[in-house]
Amino acid sequence: MEGFKAFLMRGNVIDLAVAVVIGAAFTAVVNSIVKGLINPIVGAFGTKDLEKYRSCLKAPCETNAAGDVIHGIPILWGSVLSAVLTFLITAAVVYFLMVLPMSRYLARKAAKEEKAEAEQAVAEAEEILLLRQIRDELVAQRGAAVDGGGSDSSA
Repeated sequence: MEGFKAFLMRGNVIDLAVAVVIGAAFTAVVNSIVKGLINPIVGAFGTKDLEKYRSCLKAPCETNAAGDVIHGIPILWGSVLSAVLTFLITAAVVYFLMVLPMSRYLARKAAKEEKAEAEQAVAEAEEILLLRQIRDELVAQRGAAVDGGGSDSSA
C-alpha cells in the first residue's frame, strides 16, 4: 500500500488526472464550436451537417430510413473532415491558450534568472576584487611594519 500511495501522491499522476478532466470538458467546447459555428458555415455551401457529405465508391449508394447503407460502398469524407476540423481547432486552442503563454512565461522566468545570476557573478567579482585590495593593503602594512620594526631593532 505504501508504494501505491507514493505513486498516487507523485505530482505526475495528479497533473495527468487534471489534464484528463480538463481535456474531457474541453472536448465538449470544441464539439460545440464545430457543430455550432463550423458546420453552419459549411452548411451555407451545402448541407449543414458535415457528416452527411459522402461519395459512393461503388454506385449506386442506397440507404434506408435510418441512414444505414443498403447497397454500394460509401466514402464518408464528411466525417473525416469534421474530425480533422475538430482536431485542428483543439490543437490551435491548446497551443495559443496554453502552450504559447506557458513558453513565454518560462522564457521570461529564465531570462530573469539569468540576469540575476549575471548580477550575482558581477557582485562576486567586485567582492573578490575588494578582498584582494584589502589583502594587498594588509600585506603592504605588514611589510612596512616588518621593515620599519626591523630597522628600529638593529639601530
